[in-house]
This record gives sequence, C-alpha cells and structure tokens, in this order.
Amino acid sequence: MMNFVRRWREKRKVTVMAESKIEWTEMTWNPTTGCDKISPGCKHCYAEVMSRRLKAMGQPKYLKGFELTLHRSELQKPLTWKTPQTIFVNSMSDLFHEEVPLEFIQAVFETMRKASWHQFQVLTKRAERLAALAPQLDWSPNVWMGVSVERADYTDRIDYLRQTPAQTKFLSLEPLLGPLPNLNLNGIDWVIVGGESGRGARPLQAEWVLDLRDQCQRAKVAFFFKQWGGVNKKKTGRLLDGKTYDAMPMGVGV
Repeated sequence: MMNFVRRWREKRKVTVMAESKIEWTEMTWNPTTGCDKISPGCKHCYAEVMSRRLKAMGQPKYLKGFELTLHRSELQKPLTWKTPQTIFVNSMSDLFHEEVPLEFIQAVFETMRKASWHQFQVLTKRAERLAALAPQLDWSPNVWMGVSVERADYTDRIDYLRQTPAQTKFLSLEPLLGPLPNLNLNGIDWVIVGGESGRGARPLQAEWVLDLRDQCQRAKVAFFFKQWGGVNKKKTGRLLDGKTYDAMPMGVGV
C-alpha cells in the first residue's frame, strides 16, 4: 500500500509540473523555448501566443517571449521523473532550429538515452537540418522522431525523416491545410492529423482526413485523428465518421 501511495504521489507531482492537454502525449519538456516561422503552418502558432501570455505573467522561462532561448537547467529534468511517461519534447520550440547548437541537441539526446523508462516524442519542421545532424546524435530506441507537414509542397520533410536512424518515425499533419494524396508512408510508423484551432483558424476538409485515414490503413500505419479544430475545438471534437481514431505506434498508449 505504501509503494502504491508513493507512486501515486510521484506521478501527481510530475503531472502537476508538466502535464499536457495534447491528445497524443502525456507530458511536455521544453529545454528550449521560442522559434521563428518558416512555413504556412506556423501562421497561427499556439506556442507563440502562449509564450506571450507566459511572459506577461512573469514566468522566468519566457522573459524573452518567443525569442529562441536555451534552458540548460532543464536538461536533466526527465531523469527526476521516475514514473514512465510519454513526453513531447519542445512543445514550445523546435529542437532543430538553426540557432540551437549541435552540442545542446546532443545533450538533449543524451538525457533521453539515460531516461530509458520514458518515451520521447521529438517533432520538427526543420527536417533538412535534422537529416544533416542525425549521424552525430545518439538514437536510443525510446526516441520517436517526427516531422510536421501541412501541405503537399512540404512532403520533402518526410524524405529527410526517412534518412534518420530513429526507430519510431511519425508525421504530424497539423494544421492540415490541403490534401496530401499518395503519400509515401514507407518507414513511417504513425500519422497524426488535425485541423487548426483558435482565432482565424483555416478550415479542414473532411475528404482530406478520410483520404489520409484510408492511406494509413492500406499502409498499415497507426492513424491518430487529433481534432477538427476551428474557433471552438471542443465543440467540433475529434470524431471521424462517428469514431475516435487514436492508434499509437507499436501499440503504445497514453
């Protein structure tokens, strides 16, 4: 009984500190914050809006707002979380931003290797830099690597992802801004699809989502539909054809 209580208290402490409302993960870890917009999917960046709010609230990590900032004090944090978690790395930034030094990225990967009881989800739009640096990184099996693709003219990011030795590779097709027919899903383990949410959200067409679901089913790739989005994402929900699609790679759940 005492062991159960201790584990519950430990998990409660962790989730209060960093729990995430993102449907496909449990926690977030931000060794860097801030970013720059590089493609249409960045137009209404939630992290930029959130950074401004946190700066206004006086949060120490966000004193520079959305300017790229390294937080070396955060590098060891996952090692203190003893209960296994699925952790989204840099929900408020991009680890492969050109201003993040290689040695810092290597330090993040070293922590992920040491914290082998966690699963880490790393997501980038800077796929070309990812592929260039991949040979210099320590790819432990618990690191899931993904790229964001919002439109058909950015599918080259998937090819760069395939060049990495990550054991689990995934795509975040969010915010989906157009159809993505005939995707090459070779070597891809997981696909997340979602519409844009919040003020000024651009519309998501049902046929785009249904086509991607069907592509994943044919390729036997795990498919996760995150949301329809819109101004009120809670109202629009995440049902697709009356079903919830929340498959995870290798049968892992969150």
